[in-house]
Amino acid sequence: MKIAAVMENDRIISRHFGRADHYLVVTVEDGKVTEREIRPKVGHREFKSEPSGESGHEHKAEHQQGQGRGFGAGKERRHARMIAAIDDCEVVLARGMGAGIYHNLQQAGIRPILTTVADIDEAVTAYLEGRLEDHPERLH
Repeated sequence: MKIAAVMENDRIISRHFGRADHYLVVTVEDGKVTEREIRPKVGHREFKSEPSGESGHEHKAEHQQGQGRGFGAGKERRHARMIAAIDDCEVVLARGMGAGIYHNLQQAGIRPILTTVADIDEAVTAYLEGRLEDHPERLH
């Protein structure tokens, strides 16, 4: 099993999925972490330079629709690019993300977990022990 965490640095789970630059992917065998790998992740910075780039804060129309952030023209394509680096993972840990990427992760067969635990190792251990709480109220 592989578990991904969006990284703020080498130890902290990012508060915002779209702004993170990297994933830490851990491989788990027989309930123990056997490998750690840092993978690059595309996000808001890369998308700003694209023709219909976003600043990360231009979501008024989406909120008016009541869907949350991350829905609309071009979002699925962008989300697919974010997900590609972890398409071999079963779970992704974050401390916050938009509703659109949350939905697209689920569609890709990856379980997003929104946690209040900041430390990556602590969150992975809690997940493996079945005690990591998911906080869907952290969707934005």
